[in-house]
Order: sequence, then structure tokens, then C-alpha cells
Amino acid sequence: MTTETNKNLSTETSLKAMKKFAEKYAKNTNTYFCVDPSVTAVVIEGLAKHKDELGAPLCPCRHYEDKEAEVKNTFWNCPCVPMRERKECHCMLFLTPDNDFAGEKQDISDEDLESTRKTMI
Repeated sequence: MTTETNKNLSTETSLKAMKKFAEKYAKNTNTYFCVDPSVTAVVIEGLAKHKDELGAPLCPCRHYEDKEAEVKNTFWNCPCVPMRERKECHCMLFLTPDNDFAGEKQDISDEDLESTRKTMI
């Protein structure tokens, strides 16, 4: 990927860190990734991009007037308070087994991440 392309995507380091975090958190909380791996990949990419830009994995699926203030507030930093307290994930990254969109996986392949990233360019 070119440098210009990378401006729109997270760094590889942050992407790997968010992938590892998401997989471990799913296993620790008995939650599962979406049956559609592209949903999982887009959310992980968004978390990684926010980690690069803001220093924290702010939920990428919400609109914020002031992202820096939201990071400091920590409410929407992943895992967000609704997820930690009630296992409610707005992003559909961590789904309980009874959710209609929950898949059977608690991991995502590097290939699924990369193929989804290519569509985001």
C-alpha cells in the first residue's frame, strides 16, 4: 500500500494489537464475532485507526462532536461501558451466543482483515 493509502487506514501495529485484544476479549467474555467477518474487520480497523489518531480505541460506530473529549471520558473506549456492564455491543464486535448475528468464531484471520481493508481504500 502507498503512503497516501495508509492515511485512511490504521498502522499494522495498531491493527495487530486491536485484533489480539478483540480475540482475547471475546474469549474472556464468552462473546462471538459477527457471522459476517467483514463487520468484525471494519470495527477492528476503526478501533485501530482511533488508537493511532487519538491514543485510545474509541468506538468507531458512533458520532462524536469532540473525539478527544470522549477519549478522556472513557465511556466509549472499547470495551465501552454498555459492553462491560451489560454485554451490549453497538458495533456488533462482541455478540452474545443468543444474538441472531453471532457467528461461532472468536478469532478473525489476517486474510479477512486484509481483504476488508482493501475495500476501504
